[in-house]
Amino acid sequence: EVQLVESGGGLVQPGGSLRLSCAANGFTFSAYVMGWVRQAPGKGLEWVSGISGAGGTTNYADSVKGRFTISRDNAKNTLYLQLNSLKTEDTAMYYCARGAYRDLSYAYRGLGTQVTVSS
Repeated sequence: EVQLVESGGGLVQPGGSLRLSCAANGFTFSAYVMGWVRQAPGKGLEWVSGISGAGGTTNYADSVKGRFTISRDNAKNTLYLQLNSLKTEDTAMYYCARGAYRDLSYAYRGLGTQVTVSS
């Protein structure tokens, strides 16, 4: 059974930082591209970032490029998303997904972790 469990969300002021984690189980983590997607209140799902299986190639939405960094530790079966220079418009539920390398195509996603950016 595929399991994806996100953590690390919270309340942060504009300009602040957070690091999201996603613990993966139930599949060979290193064999799959992984990604992050998000959903802001009252809006649709938005693709954020994706990473190749070995971690050598990454993709970012224009809205987060230069501020967010995706990474993975295949020895720990864990996916990360470093969020820097946060803006109020980054407020959303963030989901880890198996897939979502360049878009919203994914097979599984977790339950999400809430990120709220507010002063």
